[in-house]
Amino acid sequence: MAITSSLGIGSGMDINGIVSQLIQAEGQPAFNAIDRKEDQANSKVSALGRLKSALSDFRTATGKLKEGGAFSQHKTNLTDEDKDAAMVASTGLGAAAGVYSMEIQQLAEAHKLTSKGYSGYDAVVGTGELTFSVGSNNFSITLDGTNNTLEGVRDAINTASENSSVNASIINVDDGAGGTVSKLVLTSEETGTANNIAVSASGSAGLSDLTYTAGGSGGMTQQNEAKDAIILVDGQQATRSSNSITDVIQGVTLDLKTAEVGKAFDLNVSLDEENIKEVTDAFVSAYNGLMTVVKDLGKYDAEGGEAGALVGNSTLRSVQSQMRQAVSDSVSSATGDFNSLAMIGITIDRHGVMSLNNSDFSDSLSNNRNAVSDVFSSEQGVAARLDTRLDQYLQSGGTFDLQTTSLKDQLREYSDERDSVQLRLDDMERVLMKQFIAMDVAVGQFQSTGAYLAGQLANL
Repeated sequence: MAITSSLGIGSGMDINGIVSQLIQAEGQPAFNAIDRKEDQANSKVSALGRLKSALSDFRTATGKLKEGGAFSQHKTNLTDEDKDAAMVASTGLGAAAGVYSMEIQQLAEAHKLTSKGYSGYDAVVGTGELTFSVGSNNFSITLDGTNNTLEGVRDAINTASENSSVNASIINVDDGAGGTVSKLVLTSEETGTANNIAVSASGSAGLSDLTYTAGGSGGMTQQNEAKDAIILVDGQQATRSSNSITDVIQGVTLDLKTAEVGKAFDLNVSLDEENIKEVTDAFVSAYNGLMTVVKDLGKYDAEGGEAGALVGNSTLRSVQSQMRQAVSDSVSSATGDFNSLAMIGITIDRHGVMSLNNSDFSDSLSNNRNAVSDVFSSEQGVAARLDTRLDQYLQSGGTFDLQTTSLKDQLREYSDERDSVQLRLDDMERVLMKQFIAMDVAVGQFQSTGAYLAGQLANL
């Protein structure tokens, strides 16, 4: 009866449709209100994420100026026509501008020894002990019935736990009589005369073929003599064990490629102004990007009724004022006339847009590079001030994390509120269905009784 009546059979009414419309009319305002609150909270979470990302980008740009290293960057230039073949020079911290006459007289080379020819990899060499001495590295290998072949010797050398100086390999070459022989090759891992290889043996007679002493005696043959690199810097000789030299010109690494006695060329070390401007341009761009985001999130259009997601937000106002103050104030720890960004060519117009005047900035670098560096990286410098203030926003558990956590808590509350409204509507729907079904049954009974009475009256 209830199922039939729920379809409106007794009264002819669409009970399901009526109840559904009543429930929707009751619940829609509440759901709309929750939707608006959720949209606002989600917009704020997204806006805070956008602001935090802009602050993070700004801190990255600021960090490159904080330590002052950016203003100590130098570059090198070689005047030799074949400079790429002769040497590669690079600069690091501590480099100073200057021009140096360079001549590469000799490249450093690694010591290399070659054994006599053996019949193959599996040729038996002997048993006993081989001791190797290369510079300060000394180690020994033991040869027995399990590893006394040429291949076994090679592997024992390369896998020795204390070996940090010798690489062993095997080459197969002509024997001069139409055949092929295998030879053990020992190469020092490091170049220079201090890394000569010496090998001594104890055990079976065959191991003496793998010995070598500093004087050149022994069973092995010197294939390549160990040599030090020799260069002339402004006519002064410098001898080093490696072809990568870092301690002749302060802050400059010299990677030697080709030696040619009597061929000199100039090495010019100069301030890398292009890199300094690049880093400074990135700082200016990041600041303007941050302020654009701040302006967009805090805008309010009274005529159009449009408002930014963080309009009136105290954190947004704090970010705007603190960042503007940090870049505008003078720097007490900077010396001379160059004690603010404005004094070195970085200004902010009335619209809050920062710009770099390349001409003024170049003049400042030329006249007093240290002062320019101090404006950014000294104790009270712009970059140092910004780093402190940015940290309070970006650190774990800081302002953004707290606000984001609070908003996410609100979103969970709105979800619970939505569930509560839905439960209330479900209860209401059940009550209305019972009431309408009861009404439909009653109407059906009235109609049945009326039809019966009408029939009886008609019979009379």
